[in-house]
Amino acid sequence: MGTLHIVSKSPFASSALADCLRVCGEATILLIEDAVNAAIANNEWIEPLKRDGLMVYVLQSDCDARGLSQRIDSKFALTDYPGFVRLCCEHAPVTSWY
Repeated sequence: MGTLHIVSKSPFASSALADCLRVCGEATILLIEDAVNAAIANNEWIEPLKRDGLMVYVLQSDCDARGLSQRIDSKFALTDYPGFVRLCCEHAPVTSWY
């Protein structure tokens, strides 16, 4: 069990994702709310999120709400709310970045 890092702010408006990536090492990251923008294919955040040792999940309902579901890079796993809960149960600790 490793750490789950939950990022909720857009990387284009906040340093939350950059701060998370700077300290997280090998970990699991869940992008929720406006942070799902980081997973859009062909943007500057794709390569940092694809580094070895990171597993990145993106909350499907937040992608749907923003009209981004078809634009998410195929490297990332879309998850639903039950998957969100499962990730929280499978990891310790859980850290929120906002």
